[in-house]
Amino acid sequence: MQVNRHKIGWIGMGRMGYPMAERLVKGGHDVHVWNRTREKAEPLAKKGATIVDKPSDLAGVDILFTMVSTGKDLEQVYFGKDGVLNGAGSPVPKIFVDCSSIAVEQSVDMRKRLGERGAQFMASPVSGNGKCVKAGKLSSVVSGPADVYEVVKPYIETIAGNGVSYVGEGELARICKIAHNVMLGVVTQNLVEILVLAEKAGVPRHAFLDFMNNSVMGSIFTRYKSNALVNLDWTTTFTPALLKKDLDLGLAAGRELGVPMPVTATTREALQAHFGAASLKADPKTYLEEDFAALLETQAMLSGLTLESEGVKVPTGLEVSE
Repeated sequence: MQVNRHKIGWIGMGRMGYPMAERLVKGGHDVHVWNRTREKAEPLAKKGATIVDKPSDLAGVDILFTMVSTGKDLEQVYFGKDGVLNGAGSPVPKIFVDCSSIAVEQSVDMRKRLGERGAQFMASPVSGNGKCVKAGKLSSVVSGPADVYEVVKPYIETIAGNGVSYVGEGELARICKIAHNVMLGVVTQNLVEILVLAEKAGVPRHAFLDFMNNSVMGSIFTRYKSNALVNLDWTTTFTPALLKKDLDLGLAAGRELGVPMPVTATTREALQAHFGAASLKADPKTYLEEDFAALLETQAMLSGLTLESEGVKVPTGLEVSE
């Protein structure tokens, strides 16, 4: 248990936000949380967190963390009705740490507006999913004032373990996260293509992935996605819609900075086929809310292959001993 040095606020109890905040609570920190759906936060209260009724109730914390879906959501919890900075004369957290994936220009705007209220802003997007968080293998990339980073670093390390990288001032962390998720999309699309290629030739998915994961081309990502791809487990960790958003952000950044990105553009078009394929499903909405690994199913459909679960339990490398 660490000694509490700061009063921590947390907004966002989604698939990522809950386990991230949970690590702070388990680390012995004084954590106050708000979530649009209160019921999602209540299990954390039983572990020691304090639930508040609205974002503005977090105005008095020292450091406020946010983990929300979009820049629009972030603006709402900061500046909207009942937002943390809604009251002109209300106290303001000294430091804001945003772990969401938002556009660079949105982050610039947040930094400017928070600075006008005397607050510091750190961009700290993360890489991984809820299982990565629980296994202590989340990665975080951080940018903002170097002296402020030293203040928040112990808390980010509590959340992410040792996978914390400080990359400099301003919004550089946003660029890193956008580039990271562009690679996520490209690697995933290529992986489902070669999986279907191998399977149509007669190679079981679990055997092909075992070969890949033990080769120089294997990675933490290919290993922890293998069980889902082998057994067609589309339990949501990251949706196709969020991946599409990030590919669009990457392409927009490429246009702005004059960087040709033909592989990213092709991946974006391949991803669009997944949204078209949903119309062929009995429940298109559910198909698009499943994990992005379901791209394998679309690739198989386009290739005239019917997939079946192989019923082979594959280690992910993220197993957590309770």
